[in-house]
Amino acid sequence: MHRAVFERRGLDRFVHRFFAPTLDPGDETVTLPREEAEHLTRVLRLTAGDTVAVFDGRGHEFLARVAATERRDVRLRIISRIEAAAEPAVALTLVQAVLKGEKMDDIVRDAVMLGAAAIHPIVTARTETTVAALRTGARLDRWRRVALASVKQSRRATLPDIRTPLHFEDFLDEPAAAIRLMLVEPGTSAAVEPIGALRKEPLPPDAAVLVGPEGGWTEGEWTAARDHGVRLVTLGHRTLRADAVPIAAISVLQFLWNDL
Repeated sequence: MHRAVFERRGLDRFVHRFFAPTLDPGDETVTLPREEAEHLTRVLRLTAGDTVAVFDGRGHEFLARVAATERRDVRLRIISRIEAAAEPAVALTLVQAVLKGEKMDDIVRDAVMLGAAAIHPIVTARTETTVAALRTGARLDRWRRVALASVKQSRRATLPDIRTPLHFEDFLDEPAAAIRLMLVEPGTSAAVEPIGALRKEPLPPDAAVLVGPEGGWTEGEWTAARDHGVRLVTLGHRTLRADAVPIAAISVLQFLWNDL
């Protein structure tokens, strides 16, 4: 079915957005997942005939109309395609040492808002949790819910991957991005380069930036990273809080790569 592309300009003021991972670009109708359906009917009190937007998490978004609301089942009829917000040219993975409390929630929210393609939680020597605890607990599911909420708020149509947590050493053995960067504190005895040095280099197809926990990386960790081809870089002469580093790093990298 041919559908005209609906320009986003002016759309954000009045259309609520919903996530439908089973949506196919050729579908005429789509049924919302249970949580999305309940949010539409019970929270927003929308009914048949109301206009909404629906996206699949893979970059496709459509204008739609609520066709039916039966109990917890909500069916949408697709009207036209919406031009989704552009994704960054460099697919950037944030490799984040898990922080204490709710700080990780904020990092996931803001990294997704800024356009991160994926977030990979890791456990380091100074991380106050274990991989087993993260995999069996509820934190991973919560981070995925936080990511979805941030996608909706930031008007992205691509849902970043919140990956299964790994030990730092195991992550180093994973398939590498074109560029892997480790943010280290000023004054580290390692030979580091300023992050601005990337400005003169060709644009990579993808990249990963590693950010440490409260207390920073151990010498053994940054040595192992360097031995695996990870570049040690610094954001400058000031020491930032652990939860401030990832957002600063993503913003600087996007500026260097003309992704802002």
